[in-house]
Amino acid sequence: MQRRDFLRCAGLAAGSALCDQLAFTARVHGGRALAPRAGHHPARAKQLIFVFLTGGFSHVDTFDYKPRLQADHGKTVPGESLRESSRQPLLASPFRFERYGQSGLSVSELFPHLGALADDLCVIRTMRTDILEHFQAALAMHTGSSTVPMPSIGAWLSYGLGTLNPNLPPYVVLCEHLPYAGAQVWDSSFLPPEHQGTRVLPGDRPIANLEPPTRSATLHELEALMLRDVNEAHAAARPEDPNLRARIQSFHTARGMMNVVPTVFDLSRESERTLQQYGCARGDNRSFGWQCLIARRLIEAGVRTVELIDTGASNNWDAHGNMQEHRPKAARVDRALAGLIQDLKQRGLWNETLLAICTEFGRTPFDPGLGRNHWHRAFTCLLAGAGVRGGTTYGETDEYGIFPVRDPAHVHDYHATILHLMGIDHTRLTYRYAGRDFRLTDVHGNVLERTLT
Repeated sequence: MQRRDFLRCAGLAAGSALCDQLAFTARVHGGRALAPRAGHHPARAKQLIFVFLTGGFSHVDTFDYKPRLQADHGKTVPGESLRESSRQPLLASPFRFERYGQSGLSVSELFPHLGALADDLCVIRTMRTDILEHFQAALAMHTGSSTVPMPSIGAWLSYGLGTLNPNLPPYVVLCEHLPYAGAQVWDSSFLPPEHQGTRVLPGDRPIANLEPPTRSATLHELEALMLRDVNEAHAAARPEDPNLRARIQSFHTARGMMNVVPTVFDLSRESERTLQQYGCARGDNRSFGWQCLIARRLIEAGVRTVELIDTGASNNWDAHGNMQEHRPKAARVDRALAGLIQDLKQRGLWNETLLAICTEFGRTPFDPGLGRNHWHRAFTCLLAGAGVRGGTTYGETDEYGIFPVRDPAHVHDYHATILHLMGIDHTRLTYRYAGRDFRLTDVHGNVLERTLT
């Protein structure tokens, strides 16, 4: 039972006047929907940065080196695509791989900056999802469902843990271009709407209509108090409508954002060294480096979940025509992500922040051309940060990178592991809707224990 509900019920015994006073007291002293809550067990991470490289980056060209694929280039193997199965020629990677760090992790030349931080990364090489189409795979990576849109992982974390800063949204999404499935990937679906993601659009006005009022403070405060009272009375008369309560919560958050957001997005006090670390110039407000720096500042300010969605400067990682298309896309994010990791460490945030770098599926190790098709049976995602065993790999694919041969991992397992690190038992984070208890991992999912410290 929520505190407000308890106080309201207790007040009925003493009369409606006392009930209203107690309910108001509960509201003033933190009885709000987004108040921070404890998880099911001690958390390793307090906050999450979720990086989604939409379009499907190639595992065999980035973090899953296959010498046999290089040696057997052109050899035909049983292949599979969206519409047919046939024998296809193996396609060797055009990129060099090097071993990095004390762990000796193999990383391609596409990610030299992340490679230099190999000892911080856990590379999950046997990820799989259920459908190899973009729309469904993007949904699955965010919501656990590849067919019916469900609440996003950021919405689930907001629902389960609340926010650390009531003046900022619990779930912020930096997204220059919409990914496949659009805003559904950060929606709250049937969860209370206050848990949905808030989109930040890189550019001159990251959040529109957030300018503080120009009226006098006294007049504005009086208007705000009157509006609050009217809204509360209206919502109290309609307790069955969650959208009213969510809208009131959004007003509270918006008022706080007017004061906090301008400071968070003001990079004037960031040093030249920090800007260079992210690969962005002073005055830049669009690059992926700028987005990563804003993500750090949002984490610093107490946002529970920050998501970065990269679709490239003009398109995404869907390299059907030529694998060389991966070069500019990797260059756009590699230095920025490495800078984010280094900055989190320097500011003492690394041990409390979980970093997940993922994509919707991988690319085929076989293709008759110079590019690669969609591949959902084995691909790579990464974890790093709080509670993660760095400098390691999880799972192993076959000699060509086509199928898992050891420790397969499903998207549900990835989500279960993220929730576990955030202090949540994925089987217990449920919401009853339409007569059924729903959860992010549906009826599946196992924590990938060997990825944890």
